[in-house]
Formats: sequence, C-alpha cells, structure tokens
Amino acid sequence: MQSAEIKFYNHGRFKVAGGIIPEAVTAYQTYGDPHNPCIVFPTCYGAKLALGSQDYLVGDNKVLDPRRYFIVTFALFCNGESSSPSNTPAPYNGAYFPFISYEDNIRAQHAVLTKLLGVKKVFCVVGFSMGGQQAYHWPVVFPDFVERFVAICTSARTSPHNRCFLEGPKSAMLASKDFEGGHYKSIPQRGIRAFGRVYCAWAYGQTWFREHQYLMGGEFPDLSAFIRERWEGRFLQYWDANDMVALLNTWQNGDISIIRDGGDYDKALSSIKAKALIMPSKTDLYFPPEDSEIEVSHLKDARLHVIPTVWGHVAGGGANPPDVEFISGHIREFLDA
Repeated sequence: MQSAEIKFYNHGRFKVAGGIIPEAVTAYQTYGDPHNPCIVFPTCYGAKLALGSQDYLVGDNKVLDPRRYFIVTFALFCNGESSSPSNTPAPYNGAYFPFISYEDNIRAQHAVLTKLLGVKKVFCVVGFSMGGQQAYHWPVVFPDFVERFVAICTSARTSPHNRCFLEGPKSAMLASKDFEGGHYKSIPQRGIRAFGRVYCAWAYGQTWFREHQYLMGGEFPDLSAFIRERWEGRFLQYWDANDMVALLNTWQNGDISIIRDGGDYDKALSSIKAKALIMPSKTDLYFPPEDSEIEVSHLKDARLHVIPTVWGHVAGGGANPPDVEFISGHIREFLDA
C-alpha cells in the first residue's frame, strides 16, 4: 500500500512549553474511512512521514488496516515536517525555536482530530519509542478521549539512565565546531556525524552485533562502513542539526507525572483509565524491559509482552520482520479484545 498524502494543519499562534510558535503546523496523514474506529500512530525519533516510517504497521492486511480502522499518523514537532527549527521563520528559527513538550504535541494532534477530522473519541493510540511516549501521554492529557493505547519499546517517563545516554549524542553535536551554537550556515558535517556515531551504539542489542558482525547479510564490509552509511549518512541526508537537538530535548524531558500529578510518577500511572498494551524489547538499551514491568504494575488494566529479540531498540520500529510479526499479533489481539 502506498503512503497517504501528507497534509498540514495550521494552528495559528500556538503556545508551547518553551514559549510561542506564531504559525504552528502539524503534518499528518489519514488512511481509511473516518466512520471507522480511529487509531492514532505518531512518529518516533528519526522518523518522517515522507520516508514511510509508519508503513510497517499500516496497510491492507497489516495490523492497522485502513479497511477496518481510520488511521491518523502524526509527525512530531521538530521532525522537520511539523513545525521545527528548520522550517519556522524568524524570529523563532534555528537555535531560537522554543522547547516543545510531549503535551504540546498531544494538544496539537488533538486539535487536528477534533477541529478538522471530526473525531469524537480515539479507539487506540499506537506508538514506538518517542511515539510510545506520546501514546502514554495521550490518556493523561485527555483521559476521557482515549480508550486504549499500545506502547512499544518506550516508557511513560524518560529514565535518568536514558537521559544520561541522550547527553552523549547531544553533547557531541553541541561541542562540534561546525554546529556554531545552532547558527551554522551550511550542514554541520562534523556534528551530525559525531551525533550519529554516539547514537547508533545504543540502538542495537549486544547480541545483534555479535550475530550480525556489522555485515547485514553482506551489505556492509565492516563496522566502519555500517556506521558511516547507515547512521551518519541517514542523518546527513534527511535531518537538520537543530531539529535533531530540539527533538532530543523533547525526549529527554518526557514525564507523564509533570502534567497534573506534581511529579508523582506512580500516581500518574495508576490514574490512567485507558487499557494498555506494553511491549518492550528484551535487549533494548534505551528502554529496558524491567522499567516496563514496573510501569505495568501501576497501571489499572495493562498487558505486558516482551519482544523476544536480539535487535535491541530497533525491534519495535520495523527493522526485523519476525519482530514486526510478534508485535502485530499482540496488537491485533489487543484491538479485538
């Protein structure tokens, strides 16, 4: 199935955690009949609607089938498609773009659904990684609007361990001489390449590296080629450096408990009324399954299924077909329950 047309909703002057976006825009796609149950599927870090990042779960005969559901995919603020440092005019362009929270994203997506698409209730929010953190935030920001959610390789709060990891790629970018404090006039090659090298080290489980030996079925001759082509190359080709840092800041500061529970994380989890399906990866170095076990223990109505994979964090994002099959099977069962 071919990806749907990308559309843009203009919010006008939109207040966010770090200030104001004068003409805020949310990029989105729709699939299927609006009269069917609505499923929201937002992007993760590194994902763009134009790259078909959501296609691994959306399509005919896939778990998010447009013949059964009305599916809406959303691009995060700062991903380069929705309002971002790279596409916002002065005086909020580049390094001057305000900080964006997950709550800001959810409020913007809610506006698209209710004001434009006429959605009265969301049957399910599905998300991987940063998309999964949005899935966790949806029933907290709008507790009576969401019936259920699926959180894949993610958490309701970015852990101190995860925040420390994210300091690595961010610091590599900020310290690079060609980043120039976000005021670069040309692509900061050094900064983006350094960012990609630090980031990729955590994306896969240790067992994956041992089994694949960086070759990916002969595609790459050695580790250096794998890192340069798969990680440096992808960020250089598709991403703006300020966007990368701004979006990472959203990730670092993710926490459902700061919205209305005064930082009480356990209380925030236990207050969620929506049914939940939580699927961590057995080998995820960003969001370890032990964290998901703790979260599920506080949720009112939640299922936990650990993805039995060596693919680490990327198991949840469509990188490995057997993992997609595992994820899809449990989502299908959850949606049909």
